[in-house]
Amino acid sequence: MIETHKKRRQLIILVALCIVALLTMAFSMTTGDFKMTVPQFFRTLFGDGDATDTMVLFEFRMPRLVVTLLSGMALAVSGALLQSITKNPLADPGIIGINAGSGFFIVLLIMFMPVDSSTFVYILPLFSMIGGLLTALFIFILSYKKNEGIQPVRMILIGVGMATALSGASIMMTSTFKSDQMEFISAWYAGSIWGDTWPFAIMLAVAVCILLPIVFMKANTLNILNTHEHISTGVGVGVNRQRMILVSIAVFLSSCAVAVSGGIGFIGLLGPHIARSLVGPRHQMFMPIALLIGAILLALSDTLGRILLQPAGIPAGIIVSIMGAPYFLYLMNRSAQNEY
Repeated sequence: MIETHKKRRQLIILVALCIVALLTMAFSMTTGDFKMTVPQFFRTLFGDGDATDTMVLFEFRMPRLVVTLLSGMALAVSGALLQSITKNPLADPGIIGINAGSGFFIVLLIMFMPVDSSTFVYILPLFSMIGGLLTALFIFILSYKKNEGIQPVRMILIGVGMATALSGASIMMTSTFKSDQMEFISAWYAGSIWGDTWPFAIMLAVAVCILLPIVFMKANTLNILNTHEHISTGVGVGVNRQRMILVSIAVFLSSCAVAVSGGIGFIGLLGPHIARSLVGPRHQMFMPIALLIGAILLALSDTLGRILLQPAGIPAGIIVSIMGAPYFLYLMNRSAQNEY
């Protein structure tokens, strides 16, 4: 009876979030420098618009929307994985320094290669992933304590320290950059959606479509890993092997997302936490909701950023940080109170 009630609640929330997502998409498609009414949007969507409307919708707004939706999904699922694997409610690719590692390797790439979106679509995600994986590995090694596993507070402190150090090193290296390189990396660190063309959208879609089904197939494994380590071992789960696989997936998802959307933080924190508060901690229940929340948050933040303070606008990463920073401080305070 309780299980049926939870599934019904999940279904209602999923339907409500799908409606919100559709409204967010319509809002994103019809607002900006070039005004487009809802009837115009639907006419153009179904091939009945004029040349200007068609170009604006299909060449500018739609690929950008696809990138923000997919990036939000990837970051939310990545945060959910990291929180479950480390049993740390504060884990997030941006907060624990993984995004800073990706950014550092992107700076290294730009130092030796011209800023060119036609080649970046193939190379940038690779460098972003290598940086994220190496940073995650270093943080996990330093925060691991024998017989006790990964220490949550230690991981946060080491992650923040790593993020600060890598960001400082990146800033020092950018002092030698040319104007176009400096403009690109500044926009990236601010969380500006720069990879807003179809090649980047397709690259991200391929990564998300391959990895998300694997994550959902491992939902039961994640439920077990979220319990005590002795229980995980007792039911036959290869704890270390599964952690390595899932951490790699989490880092790959976040690295692909930030490669095209910039240094976005807090999506991986907000999405899973809100979802768990709505339907509980079982991964089959909360991850689909977290995925939709992440997509809505980033798409809405990007749209608001584009229409506020026109014509310059505000990067989506800043809008997300304004929403996420107070929530992070609240969770940090609650975590500290529970620990002591």
